[in-house]
Amino acid sequence: MVEKPITGTKKAFMTGNEVVAWAALAAKADIMFGYPITPQNEIMHYWTRLAPKFNREFLQTEDEISAGFTVCGAVQAGKKAFTATAGPGNVLMQEPFGMAEGMRLPTVAIIQQRGGPSSGTVVYSQQEVTLTTYGGNGEGHRIVYSTSTHQELFDYVIKAFNTAWKYRFPTFVLGDGYQAKMREPLEIYDPEEKGIELVPAKPLVGLPGSIGDEREPAHLCNIYSLEEELYEVVLRLAQAYEAVAPEIVEWDEKMCDDAEIIVVSHGVVSRAAYDAVGILRDEGIKVGYFRPITLRPFPEKQLREAIKRSGAKKMLIAESSYGQLMRLVRQEIYGETIEIHGLLMPGLGIVDSDIVAKAKSLL
Repeated sequence: MVEKPITGTKKAFMTGNEVVAWAALAAKADIMFGYPITPQNEIMHYWTRLAPKFNREFLQTEDEISAGFTVCGAVQAGKKAFTATAGPGNVLMQEPFGMAEGMRLPTVAIIQQRGGPSSGTVVYSQQEVTLTTYGGNGEGHRIVYSTSTHQELFDYVIKAFNTAWKYRFPTFVLGDGYQAKMREPLEIYDPEEKGIELVPAKPLVGLPGSIGDEREPAHLCNIYSLEEELYEVVLRLAQAYEAVAPEIVEWDEKMCDDAEIIVVSHGVVSRAAYDAVGILRDEGIKVGYFRPITLRPFPEKQLREAIKRSGAKKMLIAESSYGQLMRLVRQEIYGETIEIHGLLMPGLGIVDSDIVAKAKSLL
């Protein structure tokens, strides 16, 4: 009998990439398909070291397109498969991710963002928000978690497998180069020992039973010859997604009830935003904190409610990109009259003093 990767709860001090590998083991992932690209490389490295000890597998494919499509194939065969990538690799994987959207395949991908356009920088940015949330070639539906800490990386990688297999939509964990490379403390654990039920993987094709007598055919299709047929499929996928979105959406909100300014951020920048809001509050400045954890589906209802409840006149969006989160927010809360301002620092880390200074300039 193969030993469990983790028993009990253990304190650890790891890089984010190492955390992802351990979380995938804890989620009972069967196989990783991948291709090297910074800053996610160590996810592959750690997985290849750990996986053989627990009867898990790895295949390095010839490129990112192949990595994405092999994940699509493996999940159809009933394997908990995943991949990880960044930057230009994320661009290339949008073709298989789009197929996963069209066929409702429970794929899981970890995206450790780097800076663009093109090869940009291998270090850090939040410049893959638009690509990850609305990539593909149109009308697809996916789930995107944006993590801010190593503990969340561990928690949400496990959750991503459950979400993907429960709802049958491709699911992403959006990290970044800072999270990938830095070390920080966290607790790793066996999810089942903590009462987290792991959704099992099941084959989507090659099912037992006679078609027409014992079961319906497993019709997994991503191309349609008739316009009317595609129309019906797109509407059906949209309705299925919208029905479960309220169960999936997640957010974090603090001190918004009386806020004059609401600071909105996501991912690692939200750590600086939280500290900045605390500093401003200590100075008697009424500032609130709102963080979307799911960038898709976006917590638009909850953000609208925070705006209405507080009566805030201004919103400050802090992000390490040139308005990608801002565009997403504007789209989601269209019709609100709150002034939206940006602290846009593509490719640069944002610290609490940056947000404090910008918020004060708006008063």
